[in-house]
Amino acid sequence: MLISEVQARVARELDRLAPVIDPLGRRFAEAGHTLALVGGPVRDAMLGRAGNDLDFTTSARPEETERLLRGLTGALWDMGRDFGTIGAQIDGWQVEITTYRSESYDPTSRKPEVNFGDSLVGDLSRRDFTVNAMALTVPERGFEDPFGGLVDLANRVLRTPGTPEQSFSDDPLRMMRAARFAAQLGFTPAPEVVAAMTDMAGRIEIISAERVRDELVKLVSAPWPRRGLELLVETGLAAYVLPELPALRLERDEHNRHKDVYEHTLTVLEQAIDLERSRHGEDAEPDFVGRFAALMHDVGKPKTRRFVDDGTVTFHHHDVVGAKITRKRMKALRFSNDQVDAVSKLVELHLRFHGYGSGEWTDSAVRRYVRDAGDQLERLHILTRADCTTRNKRKADRLRRTYDDLETRIERLSEEEELAAIRPDLDGAQIMEILGIPPGRDVGRAYKFLLELRMDHGPQSEDAARDALLAWWPGED
Repeated sequence: MLISEVQARVARELDRLAPVIDPLGRRFAEAGHTLALVGGPVRDAMLGRAGNDLDFTTSARPEETERLLRGLTGALWDMGRDFGTIGAQIDGWQVEITTYRSESYDPTSRKPEVNFGDSLVGDLSRRDFTVNAMALTVPERGFEDPFGGLVDLANRVLRTPGTPEQSFSDDPLRMMRAARFAAQLGFTPAPEVVAAMTDMAGRIEIISAERVRDELVKLVSAPWPRRGLELLVETGLAAYVLPELPALRLERDEHNRHKDVYEHTLTVLEQAIDLERSRHGEDAEPDFVGRFAALMHDVGKPKTRRFVDDGTVTFHHHDVVGAKITRKRMKALRFSNDQVDAVSKLVELHLRFHGYGSGEWTDSAVRRYVRDAGDQLERLHILTRADCTTRNKRKADRLRRTYDDLETRIERLSEEEELAAIRPDLDGAQIMEILGIPPGRDVGRAYKFLLELRMDHGPQSEDAARDALLAWWPGED
């Protein structure tokens, strides 16, 4: 990347930002304070990545920042006041302004100790990486780069302003941010950064599950998550934040009869991303749930691996075991119940298609496939297709054609029967009226009978469903 190209990008971005940064800069300058655009917005301007979230740093204390902002907008928030941050919405731009500060972690605390600083360079020195330690003062638009971030950005390298050991000691989450930036920006951490991550991996345990989760979501949702995940595994960080991933690096059996599960998993993730983009469009939002399901789909294999006498290896029921492991890990990372349920369901169902053979499923089996997938059907399509990593082209083509056939059958049945909302042809109230029974277990049993009838034979008329129910009911205990 040429420096001249970077300068041109910055000039264009500053012109775009002028309606908000110039008035802000003048207002703070008139009050005797310095103000600088800092961190991600500066880095992204140099990379040609436009955004509407602007981070500033200032010599003003939070109460003064709040006073100055009130003259520009009434939409203020101060949830970050304890950290020196005041936020505002200004003409569609989300602005956060933070007082110069320095922060560090006590070895036994999950919360940083925050102290306000008195200089821009001092503030930049406490930032995570040199590419995020550049600033543009406003309104004069002076460039501050005390730690060589521009050169590192041009070389796509991640270095820390001071020693990586000090940086990661101050905030251990920065080790995960290194992996995230590798995945998000395609940058390569410097050797000393990787060495410090490896030596200090255990320090990540001081960070709250929520902060770890948020970084993991950003990493998996990035353009090149494999880069970040491999870095987490290689440095040992994954053993603390997602131990199921390095556990997939199973020892190969002496006859080399089974594939490398770890490499297979990363390939499935990449193929799922390709399918996500081809099916939903290049500009679609990254689908974290689908991607994380691809990452976790085989985590049940280490616990279910068995060596057979003929030298083959089996992983019976790794789908069910993997779903339980996935649920436990996601709960530990404080994911929402909806996300936990969705990913676990996909992991549990990812092998279901392999019973389809060459199309032997009845329409009843196809209906059950759709019903069990529920609102995760499209993600299950992607995961199942991505799970084929064979290098045998004929086998891969055969699997692709077979799944094409299944999707075609699902579309046909959906048009005929509204598969996504399969319900019995009679509801609970009708069941009680027809059988003359009160609410209770018998209604649930009758409902289940009618649901199975619908699955096996498709939609029934109300009269046919009534006759079938009455014929079934006397024979029940």
